[in-house]
Amino acid sequence: MAVTMRDVARKAGVSPKTVSNVMNGYPYIREETRTKVLAAIDALGYRMNLSARHLKSGRTGVIGLAVPELSLPYFGELADQVIEAADEHGLTVMIEQTGADRDRELTVLHRPRGHLVDGLLYSPLGLGQDDIDQLKVNTPMVLLGERIFHSPVDHVMIDNFPATKAVVEHLLTLGRRRIAVLGVHPGEKVGTAAIRYGAYAETLSAHGLPVPEELAFPAGRWHRSTGAEATERLLASGLEFDALLGLNDTLALGALRVLAQHGIRVPDDVAVAGFDNIDEASYSTPSLTTVDPGRTEIAKKAVDLLVRRMAGDDSDHEEIAARYELHTRESTLGLH
Repeated sequence: MAVTMRDVARKAGVSPKTVSNVMNGYPYIREETRTKVLAAIDALGYRMNLSARHLKSGRTGVIGLAVPELSLPYFGELADQVIEAADEHGLTVMIEQTGADRDRELTVLHRPRGHLVDGLLYSPLGLGQDDIDQLKVNTPMVLLGERIFHSPVDHVMIDNFPATKAVVEHLLTLGRRRIAVLGVHPGEKVGTAAIRYGAYAETLSAHGLPVPEELAFPAGRWHRSTGAEATERLLASGLEFDALLGLNDTLALGALRVLAQHGIRVPDDVAVAGFDNIDEASYSTPSLTTVDPGRTEIAKKAVDLLVRRMAGDDSDHEEIAARYELHTRESTLGLH
């Protein structure tokens, strides 16, 4: 007799509705409950009844996408692109949020999946180079995001270093020399903040300019509110600056708000730039100069690569850097 959702619920000690919520990627479920349900699914060999074709092939037709935080526009827009790319292959996407927390990222990585998904797109922020061995999993997987893992794992990545250099070069070309940076993570050796700040510092040095460490301001998680708070601290410091680089767009958007409140003209007094080219960057006032890291390309190439691995392709792992593009707008060029 076929295993039913009620069988899974009984084994996990939860309701069938909870089992359904877990299988559909509902985010507001306790991690302990989610793990119990997935373990029961794995133990009983339960398959989602997506279609007769999937049952016959032994596949679910579902891939997982694990991202830090959907409330950050970059990841929300990335998820949208992944869903679109997966749909071209007839696949459904189940999304999980990790909060950029290392323990939660490890839980997602090693949680029993069994017949729940056929593959995983995985975007970790809490893991580091010391966690390479943790990436050895049985489920086909492609990493997304930062180039911090040098291991035999497929990886479609943002080309952070040259992309950040491009936006700093743009600010220098405009004659800006005192460039403040929002979003640094003091002590971080690898990760987005370390890579982008390193590119900023190297670009200044290449132009024979000192790196003004006093203009590097931490911002915790990269939200509009933390960008606003960091900008308030920057202004309160009394330090002179003629440009501001947010290490992502939401930080820069928060900065724009505070600068306007203090009567500081953008870009006349301070030029502002970000990173990610989220949709809002085109419609802010002023519109935001930023770098598009190739989100659409990342989603398509990652899904295509994962589909190949799910089909049994065991060729050498691939590292693919997406193409970036600088978008210059009103926050650095003014109205024209």
